[in-house]
Amino acid sequence: MSLHPGTDAWVTHRNLLFTVAYEMLGSAADAEDVLQEVWLRWSRVTDTVHDPRAYLVRITTRLSLNALRAHSRRREDYVGPWLPEPLLTTPDVAEDVELAESVSTAMLLVLETLGPTERAVFVLREVFELPYDEIAEATARSPAAVRQIAHRAREHVAARRPRREVTVAEQQAVVERFLAAVAGDDLQLLVDVLDPEVVLLTDGGGVKQAALRPIVGVDKVLRFLTGVYVAATRGAPVLVNGAPALRLELDDALEAIVTFAVTQGRVTAAYIVRNPHKLHAVEQETVLTR
Repeated sequence: MSLHPGTDAWVTHRNLLFTVAYEMLGSAADAEDVLQEVWLRWSRVTDTVHDPRAYLVRITTRLSLNALRAHSRRREDYVGPWLPEPLLTTPDVAEDVELAESVSTAMLLVLETLGPTERAVFVLREVFELPYDEIAEATARSPAAVRQIAHRAREHVAARRPRREVTVAEQQAVVERFLAAVAGDDLQLLVDVLDPEVVLLTDGGGVKQAALRPIVGVDKVLRFLTGVYVAATRGAPVLVNGAPALRLELDDALEAIVTFAVTQGRVTAAYIVRNPHKLHAVEQETVLTR
């Protein structure tokens, strides 16, 4: 028996709501804040809502849009590259190719290039396949306007979106080779696993040492990795943002999460989050599930 008349609907739809908020905000902490407010609003109106899923998605979207706009200045003032908060994911998320791609670090960075409303429309339509009229309600736009926004957003993302060209098992093999190279301080193995034009983004948020700009090319990436990480850390494989990734530790404490883009058996992009404020979700073992 539910303690609250709206609890069953909330439990049923919470994973969906969290994923919507996370994909819009790129932050597990901000997504949780949004969901707390959604629950408060939901608990006041449960007896009057005929379609709980539509209502909950609508409120989650509107509150996420408000948060996204409010945080825009914070993103502009961020020290160095901004990367989304890493989020542990279950194996079933990694096996769902479309969902895994939508929460990947690379895709979340593409979504950062959209305006707030475009981002909301794209996530709701392309990821969750909501009808245009529901998206219109959620974004306070007309269905016709939503169709136009969706078209623009789709073209924008299509020109920039990363494609998962490897299976989970293939990516896992590459990540394990990378980990072996880091653990063994094996420069040749690192060279073999990195694409010649590999791009490295590091997010320290002005709190931890990180490169202030993207590092491009295998030689420069090697110098950075060997100078900052290889000798001082140990790693373990984890599933993060829908794909195999690495958890790096220093003195038994979480030091960084590394996610990857892999093409044809080599790392084409690596994303290292060191900002401790962005590692809370991993430390607290917050997990995204289907």
